[in-house]
Amino acid sequence: MTSVGKYLVMIYDDEAKWDAAEPSVTEQNHKNHQAFAEANGPALRGGGQLDGSTTATSIRSDGSGGYVVTDGTFAETKEVMGGYYIIEAADLDEALAIAKQVPSPMGGVEVRPIINGG
Repeated sequence: MTSVGKYLVMIYDDEAKWDAAEPSVTEQNHKNHQAFAEANGPALRGGGQLDGSTTATSIRSDGSGGYVVTDGTFAETKEVMGGYYIIEAADLDEALAIAKQVPSPMGGVEVRPIINGG
């Protein structure tokens, strides 16, 4: 019996490249995501595009029971998480095969198993 699991596919992009791109590039990327969703519909369990990293708010423990809330992403990097898919796959190999199809022309994707069934 095959054990099916859920995986989070995080899409990382270079926002500066997207900001500099022609509108036709963004439009084509949306079409590519629609085609990805149509081709992989049975495996998709959710997903979405995130607003820009300038809208992020990070929360960190202050080590004494309180929290520090700051504007911005948790880590400052060139590429930030711009969207995600939750997929269902028989194993990591199948999840990677699906994730390789995710349009990410300005970056790449990261795949992680979701524990406890998500």
